Amino acid sequence: MTRPASPETTNDGYAKHLKNRHIQMIGIGGAIGSGLFLGSAGRLHTAGPSLIFSYIVCGAVAMVVVRALGEMVLHRPTPGAFVSYSQEFLGNGAAYVTGWFHFINWAFTIIADCTAIAGFLSFWPGIKDTVPKWQLALIALVIALAINLIGVKLFGEMEFWFSIIKVAAIVIFMFVAIYFIITGADLSGNGHQATAGVHNITSSGFFPNGVSPMFQLMSGIIFAFAAMELIGVAAGESENPREIMPSAVRSVMWRILVFYVGTITLLALLLPTAQYVADESPFVTVLDRVGFHLGPVRMADIMNVVLISAVASSMNSGLYSTGRVLRTMAMAGAAPKYLDKMNKQQVPFMAILTTAGFGLLGVIINYFWPSHAFDIVLEMATLGIIGVWSMILIAHMAMVRKAKRGEIERPDFQLKGAPVLNILALIFLAGVLIMIGFGTDPVSSYAVRVGGPILVVLLGLGWLLVRNRIKADALDKGGMV
Repeated sequence: MTRPASPETTNDGYAKHLKNRHIQMIGIGGAIGSGLFLGSAGRLHTAGPSLIFSYIVCGAVAMVVVRALGEMVLHRPTPGAFVSYSQEFLGNGAAYVTGWFHFINWAFTIIADCTAIAGFLSFWPGIKDTVPKWQLALIALVIALAINLIGVKLFGEMEFWFSIIKVAAIVIFMFVAIYFIITGADLSGNGHQATAGVHNITSSGFFPNGVSPMFQLMSGIIFAFAAMELIGVAAGESENPREIMPSAVRSVMWRILVFYVGTITLLALLLPTAQYVADESPFVTVLDRVGFHLGPVRMADIMNVVLISAVASSMNSGLYSTGRVLRTMAMAGAAPKYLDKMNKQQVPFMAILTTAGFGLLGVIINYFWPSHAFDIVLEMATLGIIGVWSMILIAHMAMVRKAKRGEIERPDFQLKGAPVLNILALIFLAGVLIMIGFGTDPVSSYAVRVGGPILVVLLGLGWLLVRNRIKADALDKGGMV
């Protein structure tokens, strides 16, 4: 029996508690996570200052994707987001593929976030010497799961403040970094001599290790930008999506681009990029050398606490998004039926529990391969991200074609330059996939050349099982009943 709609619960079963400030911070908070706070250190070490160019290019592609998604949201807000739009403009098979790519993306991203949190906690010797990484990863996963099961109102409020903390920390860091660069601060430490300034770039040039790393590391940068698409999912639980989405899309795009490109540029100016190490946050590396203390507490300790909350926020957003998309697919017959169950707080708890259960793989990976866990799951998550972004771009192209035929009317908020920008972005994503598969990094290439075909086979077998029982209307409406 279907629960009757209340003033705050419409016929899709979700509580409409998310406001404009929640939507904006979910988009920003989800995308500012382990990719920036942990993964950027190793990329700086390998690519040097040329990483700035990589972030600019990948950021431009991400902006095209989120703008295309924003236009489709204005066309028809739905909790099914890109899954629903894939069905509407491309068909059931496209919706099936999009939904499962989204699950793959976030299932592995959650593992990466667990791994990052475990690494941050291991920064303190008292924890590093007594608690293994796999246990720390498990604790982080359980806490994020509990937050998601309570209800969307509390989730939105907590995510808002988590995101405020991480954004504030980045802004403060940027001002401190600018001060260090202007004053030429001495940042020597760990046996390395270093002073902040432009010479950290000019002395070695933008390409200290050649041009190829700038391209080869783009998969990790795409991983860092992933989650901008979360605003499309969150629109389904917002109060006035058609009013708030344009401003939310614009703000998410420019803020994330400024935070990422600005932060990477400052990090390159603070230290020689060769002094950043892959298993430590670049923020902690810099602040640990400052030597500033608040009593017994080091500045690096304070930043490490911020980093833990920031990555936990990203993991929190991933569970939120994946739960909604999996429920949409279950309602339509494209995923197991049990995933459509809601609890009393209008939360798709079985879908969230399933994603968290998959996240237990992260605990296992941290148990057997603690030093390589982050790299292993990052590339698998990137496969899912490229899949979702590509489907968003293709669905938007189909929408534009329908509008040109006079079958629908495009909203005023549009991706200017479509479909040319869509095609260029798709070519870029295909190029990144090829670079990962044929790159020099054995972990990355193995993930694509072995993991990619396995995913294709599994998706193909799954489609054979569900194709005759998919309810197209349910997919199109985002799982509404």
